Amino acid sequence: MDSTVQRIVLVTGASRGIGAEAAAQFGAAGAHVVVNFREKRKRAQDVVDGIVAAGGSASVLGADVSDPAAVATMVEEVGRTFGRLDTLVLNASGGLERGADPGYALRLNRDAQVNLATAMLPLMSEGGRIVIVTSHQAHFIHENDNVPQGYTPIARSKRAGEDALRALIPEFRERGVGFTVVSGDMIDGTIIVRLLERRDPGSVESRRAAGPLPTVEDFARVIVRAGTEAVADGHTYFVGGDDYLAAGALTR
Repeated sequence: MDSTVQRIVLVTGASRGIGAEAAAQFGAAGAHVVVNFREKRKRAQDVVDGIVAAGGSASVLGADVSDPAAVATMVEEVGRTFGRLDTLVLNASGGLERGADPGYALRLNRDAQVNLATAMLPLMSEGGRIVIVTSHQAHFIHENDNVPQGYTPIARSKRAGEDALRALIPEFRERGVGFTVVSGDMIDGTIIVRLLERRDPGSVESRRAAGPLPTVEDFARVIVRAGTEAVADGHTYFVGGDDYLAAGALTR
């Protein structure tokens, strides 16, 4: 791999779902993709093997992004291996995990995102991009309180993470690094939809009634655009959920 000509892209939480598909699409577009995982090394390696089998270039890098020491090690590894990072996709998030303590969602969805972005910033190349992946339920939490039962703390923590990163745009800009947001409706086939179908099936049914849910492939395609297109800092890409967009427009 010639890292001097390939775009180096790190996708967090990329061993499955949206992260894995985004990694595959970045790889298909010619980037070298660093596939981050927390625990499932084999699944992450399967993602890498799929990218390589399709003619792309990728590698695995394990780290719990909510652990500052693990993040520091990950930064060192990226710097040692590639010398730079061109695109950072902040996809890892959570809070619905069984047994998670009350503060976990905020630590992961806000604090860890800010820590990882600021830790990676010295490695990022001019013209690079930081992308945060979120949901309409989080992005529009202040305008729309139609949030599935038990999901409100997670939605608020994700919005807090987005807001904290937006506040860092001047710092990103000083280094020539852009910042974009990708917000999506419930995404068909993801673990979050499967969890909600068990915990609050009515919330999923209501979203399906509003229109077809975007697929993982649809959402990943927009993440790749958000990581490469020339747009204004802070630009938000919306995927699905036209009713959210209409309601948001009325309150802004």
